[in-house]
Amino acid sequence: MDRKKNLELGRKVPTKVRILLTASFFSALATVGQITIVGKQVYDMTGSELNLGLLGLAEFLPVALLSPFTGPVADRFDRRKVFGLALIAEAATSFFLFLYIASDPSGVFPIFALITLFGVGRAFAMPASRALPIDWAPDDVVERVVALKSVAFQAGIIVGPALFGFIFVVGPEFPYLAAVVSYCIANLLLFAVGPSTIRKLATTGGRQAFRDAKEGLRFIRKSPVLFGAISLDLIAVLLGGAVALLPAIAENRLGVGAVGLGWLRAAVGIGATVVAVTLSIKPLKRHIGRSLMSAVAIFGFGTIALGLATNFILAFVALMVLSGADAVSVYIRASLVPLATPEEMRGRVLAVEGVFIGASNELGAVESGLTAAAFGIVGAVLFGGFGTLAAVIIWWKFFPALSNVKSFSEVRPKSPD
Repeated sequence: MDRKKNLELGRKVPTKVRILLTASFFSALATVGQITIVGKQVYDMTGSELNLGLLGLAEFLPVALLSPFTGPVADRFDRRKVFGLALIAEAATSFFLFLYIASDPSGVFPIFALITLFGVGRAFAMPASRALPIDWAPDDVVERVVALKSVAFQAGIIVGPALFGFIFVVGPEFPYLAAVVSYCIANLLLFAVGPSTIRKLATTGGRQAFRDAKEGLRFIRKSPVLFGAISLDLIAVLLGGAVALLPAIAENRLGVGAVGLGWLRAAVGIGATVVAVTLSIKPLKRHIGRSLMSAVAIFGFGTIALGLATNFILAFVALMVLSGADAVSVYIRASLVPLATPEEMRGRVLAVEGVFIGASNELGAVESGLTAAAFGIVGAVLFGGFGTLAAVIIWWKFFPALSNVKSFSEVRPKSPD
């Protein structure tokens, strides 16, 4: 009976949502594959863990600075077109990276500058691309669409680093050309679907954009469930951002090259995809809050295991475990935030959330780079793992509204009488 119901729900997913998810796959493939190779090249050129952290900072700053504008843009214009223009900007940046790496460079500053420009494209892509599946999904399959979007993203995380690692062996500049092709394919897929029919707000100036951003932040702050979920994710990944150190771990701890590094980065996608596929077949329905807390705790234990691993297989398994746990927390948060937000505010709220999540990932890379420079690679990873476990204990105590959430349906805004 459950299988029959799952098949019926699967058939309800609109074709344009399926096309959008395919576009998300190619976008994720290019983004994660490219940043993996950039990290390796920066580490090969400098031998500095700190530079790996600064690379994350360069990617994050545009997201933080532009969030007052990117959310309102997603609310006031066709989100499909916003996402498409952002993909064009990312493709252009990848092409410039291709040209620079092909020139056999010796300096990393142009790489940091181009990654900052890449972050500008990401800043506009994030709220628009995350809101689109919810806009176009029927109410009874929203949770399934969120899980399928995670599957598409995680599939890109698997294929991108592994594929780009092999391409890197052919020539260090060619992964960036592959990224250009992937972004272009994603953009062409977006043209295959029509514009969003969601009602848009009137276009206004910069001051209103800042007011919109403040409104989104205020909405999150007033909701203990949203604030608790987003801030827990921020702290956990901020402390447990060991993935940024994979180029150093692969080189110094495990003794593997670009192909091995690609597979380690792909392990993150493999673990997350297994979980995401499971959730797309059987979405999480009960004990949502407790599941979130438990998943973040498992993420912490997986990070500790990665820090202690000196064997490639053990590191690979640890990455699968921590990424699988992270996929559960991402699935829950990615469902809670849009479902608990009124439709007309989703762009603003998701843009503010994007700053938090961007902060947790990219600033987590900075934290890992700084602690690795101070305490070594092992010390940095262990610090992050134990810090994540401490965060779970603190959030369980101070955010009971979050830990007590039983189902997604109870967080939906109540319709006005």
